[in-house]
Amino acid sequence: MSPSSNQPALQKSFKPSWIFAMALGSAIGWGAFVLPFDWMTSSGLLGAIIGLAVGGGLIAVIGCSYGYAIKALPVTGGGVVFAMVALGRAHSFIAGWALMLGYAGIVALNASAVTLVFRVTFPTLFQRMPLYDVAGWTIYAPEVAVASIFILAFAWLNWRGSELSGKFQLWAVVLMIAAVIVIVVVLLGAYLVERPEVPVGIPSDRSAIAAILIMVSFAPWAYVGFDSIPQLAGEFNFSARKALGLLLWGILAATLIYMAMMVATVLAVGTDRSGYEDSAWPPGMAIADVMGPIGLVLMVVAVTMGVLTGLNGFFAASSRVVYSLGNADLIPGIFGQLDVRYKTPRNAILLIAAVCLITPWFGRAALTWVVDMTSVGITFAYFYTCFCAWKIARKGIVPGMKHPLPISRLQQFISATGCVLSICFLALLLVPGSPGMLDGPALIALLVWLIVGAIYYVLMMRRLKNVSIEVTQEKLLQLRA
Repeated sequence: MSPSSNQPALQKSFKPSWIFAMALGSAIGWGAFVLPFDWMTSSGLLGAIIGLAVGGGLIAVIGCSYGYAIKALPVTGGGVVFAMVALGRAHSFIAGWALMLGYAGIVALNASAVTLVFRVTFPTLFQRMPLYDVAGWTIYAPEVAVASIFILAFAWLNWRGSELSGKFQLWAVVLMIAAVIVIVVVLLGAYLVERPEVPVGIPSDRSAIAAILIMVSFAPWAYVGFDSIPQLAGEFNFSARKALGLLLWGILAATLIYMAMMVATVLAVGTDRSGYEDSAWPPGMAIADVMGPIGLVLMVVAVTMGVLTGLNGFFAASSRVVYSLGNADLIPGIFGQLDVRYKTPRNAILLIAAVCLITPWFGRAALTWVVDMTSVGITFAYFYTCFCAWKIARKGIVPGMKHPLPISRLQQFISATGCVLSICFLALLLVPGSPGMLDGPALIALLVWLIVGAIYYVLMMRRLKNVSIEVTQEKLLQLRA
């Protein structure tokens, strides 16, 4: 099937290398270069390494269902379609609402992380002209301007076409990986020469299991971004069968980068954490103390590329989700239109940019409440994709598939396990006392988000009361490779 002949179609221009870069670049952000200092206290080097390996393995299980579902249904806005063919229109809307706000929130968070890079590297230049405080976070006029400029820049980049966006993503990921490799190699060399004392593998104040579980509980959010790939599946210029390998390589590469930065931070900090506890960027300062100015430059390059690849990747993914919803009339149809010249979802991109341009005025502290809340929605998308993959593996075919797949008991088991893991990840967010339990402001944001979604759904269903589910499904399935 193809879109209506009187409308332009998305260009099938995403290469395998670009898709790998989208998966990896979206999964690695600011946290990979900041949080290892905190992990030293909570989990220690050994606990963090084992926890990351276990967490990456759990995410890979879910990734297997993503790859399987993409192979069967290489459709733009994949998560929306997976929910539609598996459970119906209501669930398709829930998945789209969740992904749209979830991905847009991460676009905004990455834009705010750009200002953190400037705040750390040029504090006197950007921490001036204070406007007001929100949740203890001071809003500075230059930082609002910088975040807004980057949001507009990546809106333009994605508007101009997937080729420009894909090339940027690939080269930014290459720079990030190169910087990480140099940092780790130099620090390992320094360790082998000087043999400094390093902290014990597991903190003395907690058990090994507790130390590992703390890191495992971080996994659902450490790897958010690999799941952006199915949203772009309708634009692959290669066989969708390759998607599984690209996803798993992306998850593996993200795990290795997290581990590498953990090792680098431990080697640089050593046993004296007190010297860096008051630093604005402990890993960066510690590595600069060992490597000199070049170490700080490499860390700035790595974190900047990590942030920008997340900004670009989630912009691409969120705009495709909005586009697919608009094309199926699950949101106003204007967002399902393409730019005639560049064949990109212009109106969807502009909507994401408009929403994100509001966020710098609220500060990063308030923004993290929204992002934490939207983690619930992304976890729902994990479940829908795994359930769809389980249904395909059990029946061999669902609506929209060009050819049936062999019934697979192994894939049924993998996908059922992914469903269970998704529910467990959701419990980490919502069950009181769990390591990832949302705090009060995030829960309030979640409640508001659910109420707004429910009101919109009721209004939408009044508008679509005479439109059959089959028609909505057909419109979603048109956006396929």
